Amino acid sequence: MLRQVAEGVLIHQSELLQNNTVVVQGRAGVLLVDPGITGGELAALAGDLRQLGQPVVAGFATHPDWDHVLWHAELGEAPRYGTARCAASIAEVLSDADWKARVAEGLPPEIAEEVPLDLFGLITGLPADTARIPWDGPEVRIIEHRAHAVGHAALFIEERGVLVAGDMLSDVLVPMLDLDGAADPIEDYLAALRLFEAVADGVEVVIPGHGSTGGADELRARIDQDRAYVQALRDNQQVVSDPRLGPSAKPGWEWVGDVHDWQAQRLAGRSLESHP
Repeated sequence: MLRQVAEGVLIHQSELLQNNTVVVQGRAGVLLVDPGITGGELAALAGDLRQLGQPVVAGFATHPDWDHVLWHAELGEAPRYGTARCAASIAEVLSDADWKARVAEGLPPEIAEEVPLDLFGLITGLPADTARIPWDGPEVRIIEHRAHAVGHAALFIEERGVLVAGDMLSDVLVPMLDLDGAADPIEDYLAALRLFEAVADGVEVVIPGHGSTGGADELRARIDQDRAYVQALRDNQQVVSDPRLGPSAKPGWEWVGDVHDWQAQRLAGRSLESHP
């Protein structure tokens, strides 16, 4: 079910991982950001858009993780954009003859058989340094950075006061760093948070890739909370105080603690490698 969060901006949230699909209404149709995640949910989303009389005229993937590059035939054949780095990353995945099996291995077992892969990852890379999504609707600014994943981008819909954050600024997930592809994942993440601060005065609603939307005050609180978490990882703090971890974690999201432990271990290993 679509829910309006700002004028001309709606979201659809998946059941399992609380993925937020973002719908931005334009003159001739909608921009669809990160649609997901099961075939049933995608078909229901297409049905909701038909009821609105709003065809999909463009899509956008904030980054190349599996749950952000999905599509469904009922959504039509609109161009699906991403940053040049995002498109190159997912194209590399698709170049492997066994890509479907490899992607399937990484899907949550609860929904593995329900995730449609026929139109997976067909992303058109926008030219490097493209500032805005090319479509007939409100101006959507692309804020590309290097946090979380290669080619990651947030979207700022200034006239609607909406920041679409991709897999950042979540109330259920701690910051997840790009520990495989980034030379300095800590600084990359902190730099991205500074980019969000630069537009914060114009934001009334923040939409994370997973979890709950937030207002202007919560945006700044989430930036501060994510910065504190990343700095704690940087400083190798043994105990990290974060409401998304431990007993205060949202029910069903206790596994985020395992993500934190894994990141802390990986970063500790990096530190040992750089200081033998």
